[in-house]
Amino acid sequence: MAEEGSKWVVMVTGRSPTNIAVIKYWGKRDEGLILPINDSISLTLDPLHLSATTTVAVSPSFSRDRMWLNGKEIPLSGERYQKCLREIRKRANEVSDEKQGIKIKKEDWERLHVHISSYNNFPTAAGLASSAAGFACLVYTLAKLMNVKEDLGQISSIARQGSGSACRSLYGGFVKWAMGNNADGSDSLAIQLADETHWTDLVVIIAVVSSKQKETSSTSGMRETVQTSALIKHRAETVVPVRVSKMEEAIQNRDFASFAKLACADSNQFHAVCLDTSPPIFYMNDTSHRIINLVEKWNHSEETPQVAYTFDAGPNAVLISPNRKTAALLLQRLLFHFPPNQDTDLSSFVVGDKSILQDAGVTSMKDIETLEPPTECKDKVPYQRFTGDVSYFICTRVGSGPKVLTDETLALLDPITGLPK
Repeated sequence: MAEEGSKWVVMVTGRSPTNIAVIKYWGKRDEGLILPINDSISLTLDPLHLSATTTVAVSPSFSRDRMWLNGKEIPLSGERYQKCLREIRKRANEVSDEKQGIKIKKEDWERLHVHISSYNNFPTAAGLASSAAGFACLVYTLAKLMNVKEDLGQISSIARQGSGSACRSLYGGFVKWAMGNNADGSDSLAIQLADETHWTDLVVIIAVVSSKQKETSSTSGMRETVQTSALIKHRAETVVPVRVSKMEEAIQNRDFASFAKLACADSNQFHAVCLDTSPPIFYMNDTSHRIINLVEKWNHSEETPQVAYTFDAGPNAVLISPNRKTAALLLQRLLFHFPPNQDTDLSSFVVGDKSILQDAGVTSMKDIETLEPPTECKDKVPYQRFTGDVSYFICTRVGSGPKVLTDETLALLDPITGLPK
C-alpha cells in the first residue's frame, strides 16, 4: 500500500435505481439474514427520476468509517450497515490507481476506513423504496471501490442484508427476488426476468400523497404481521406462488391485462394482510383509496384494465399504464380529481418525464382548471375535486440497473479531504 501517512483518497461514485414490487414481499423467515417468506417481483424505475447516488472513498487518513445521508451524518453502527461493510470487505481484492500511484493490497482493506455519502432524489422512508435504492447503491459502489469479483446475483444477496428489497435494485427491467430455501440465505437473491428494453411501452406515474416518514416502519410492520395475522401464512404459501408464476408469464408475453389484474390484486391483498395484523397497520389513507376508486371505475367502464395500481408500505400510488396515450388520459384524470393548490407551480407539481403533460394537453395551471370530468363520472353529479391532496406527480418508466458515474463533478465527497462537498 502507498505510504500510510500520505493524503491520498480513492473514490467511486455510483447510482442505483429504486424499484416497485408488483408481487409484494411482506414477512421474513429469518430477521437477521432478511430472508423472505415468499418470492416477489418488481419493476426497476428509471434512475433519472428515482435513484440513490452514493460516493464511497477510502484513505489511510480516515480514522473510522463514516456516512452522510442527504447531507446529514448518520451512525454506521447499525447491524445492517455493518453486515454490508463486512461482507464486501471479505470479498475485496487488490486495487491499483495508476493516476495516483497507489496500490491497495487485498489484506489492506481490513484496516482501511471508508467515508460514504448518499443522496436520494426522492422522499426517504415514505413508501417509495428509498432504502432499496440506498442499500443497493451502497453495496454496488463499495463492491466497485474494493474490486469485488462476484456477479450481481451474489452482490444482491449482500444488499438484501441491508434492506430486503435492495436486492431487486441490482438489476434493471423486471426482477424476481427468489426467497430461497437454504438456511444461510445463499440462494435468496435477485434474478433478472427481463431487461429494461423488453417492455418499453409501459409508463409509470407516481402520485406522491405524502412524503412524510411512515408511522410504522416496514421492518416492525412485517414482524407484527408474521406474529399476529391469520392470513399471512395462506398468502405466502398458497396465493403468492401462483401469482408469481402468472406474473412472470404476463411480463414475458407483455400481457398488460393479466399484469394489471395481478398487480392490483396483490397490492390489495398485501394491505388486507396489514389490516389483519394486530394492532392493524394503516399504510394507505383516504387519498390512496380515492385513487384506487378512480382507477377501478375507469377500468370497469372500459371492460379491460387501462391502468394497474400498486401501493407499497405507504400512501403513495404507483400507477402503470400500457402506453403513453393511456398514460396521458390517466394524467388528465389525476389532475382533474387532484388539482394542485392555486399557488403551485406546474413544473414542480408534475416532475420526471414532463413531456407527458403535452400529450395530456396540459401546459398551464389554467388547463387544469378547465379539464372536463372523465366520461365514467359525467353522469354521477356532483363529482368532487380534492385540491391539494396530492403533493406532486412523478412521471417515469421502467429503467436500467446501477452504474458507476465517471463524471467527477457528480461525486458527493471532496477528492482531497474525503468529506462531503
